[in-house]
Amino acid sequence: MHPGEILWTVVIGFVLVGSVGYFLSIYNSLIEMKNNIGRSWANIDVLLKQRHDELPKLVKVCEAYMQHERGVFDKLSEARAALAGAASVRQRADAENAITRALGGFFAVAENYPDLKANNSFTSLQQRISELENAIADRREFYNDTVAMFNTRIEQIPDSWVAGGMNLQPAELFKIDESERKDVDIAFKMTA
Repeated sequence: MHPGEILWTVVIGFVLVGSVGYFLSIYNSLIEMKNNIGRSWANIDVLLKQRHDELPKLVKVCEAYMQHERGVFDKLSEARAALAGAASVRQRADAENAITRALGGFFAVAENYPDLKANNSFTSLQQRISELENAIADRREFYNDTVAMFNTRIEQIPDSWVAGGMNLQPAELFKIDESERKDVDIAFKMTA
């Protein structure tokens, strides 16, 4: 073999090995990002489960004080039922946002009951749920950052070529509807 042919064979070999290595690194990083989306959603789920475990305790503490506020309890119950039937990220987001709105209305109505606000169990549960809401908001932000990064990567060249071969689809962001950005109207019932 001629020295020039050997040189070209080595160069072509390096280019092929380098190209395969490069596309393998893209493949592995896309798999990692896809798994990070699942992990970040699971982290949200852990906090949501904790919040859902606290809601029946909150309702139980409040029922004795807020006997004339059935609508507040019904909204919370309906939101929890909607969550049980949610299958997609969009449906889960809608149900979770409904629970957050219902809790906001619930705590606003609770302000009318000084005896309830003085109850240690209520204040403890209210604080715990508020902490969980803050943690959920943080995890949603992380989830959306992870999804946005993944979606960007699978649309960029050369990543889009690898993503197409892997049949990767854009992931869904955890969004809220425009109607949920509006202030909630809260009407208090005055009983005589």
